[in-house]
Amino acid sequence: MDCTRCNIKTCRTTESCQSQKFDNETLIAEYHLPDNQKIVQAAAELVDHGRAGTLSRLQEIIEFSKSMNFNRIGLAYCYGMEKDAALVAQIFRESGFKTYPVSCTTGGFKQSAVNENSTIESVSCNPLAQAEQINTQNVDFTVSMGLCLGHDILFQKNIKSYTTTLLVKDRVYNHNPINALKN
Repeated sequence: MDCTRCNIKTCRTTESCQSQKFDNETLIAEYHLPDNQKIVQAAAELVDHGRAGTLSRLQEIIEFSKSMNFNRIGLAYCYGMEKDAALVAQIFRESGFKTYPVSCTTGGFKQSAVNENSTIESVSCNPLAQAEQINTQNVDFTVSMGLCLGHDILFQKNIKSYTTTLLVKDRVYNHNPINALKN
């Protein structure tokens, strides 16, 4: 299946295409599980009825969190974005959430301690400890902000709460990776 090469686009008319390898009825049943339905409805409030494109990603996260009745938000961030993370944490707190920001360098591990091929003795990013620390806070929702590629994968693999991304790191394009397509 390669949806980018499809010229028919029947899926946009509520018809299934012949290339799919999943069972529609099974997935519809999964959407109707209570936890999934709650997320679907909260997400729909952000985009349906002409709201799409009217909120920033940060505003969407706040409104989604309120709609989901989340109280405790974890914030996993890159230490290079600490000033921005502090502002985000402040905005979350001002919006009524208990917020638990955790830097990628938590634990103070040396790079050589976490990467068997490294001889670098300076501090390493520590996405496993970031996830573990946030997990101990029993957060309802976690926001990831600027974690390095690979570190974000380990973090997402180990975090136990619902998770979304506010910002991805792209040092070349000022954290807007879609700009790579324009050059």
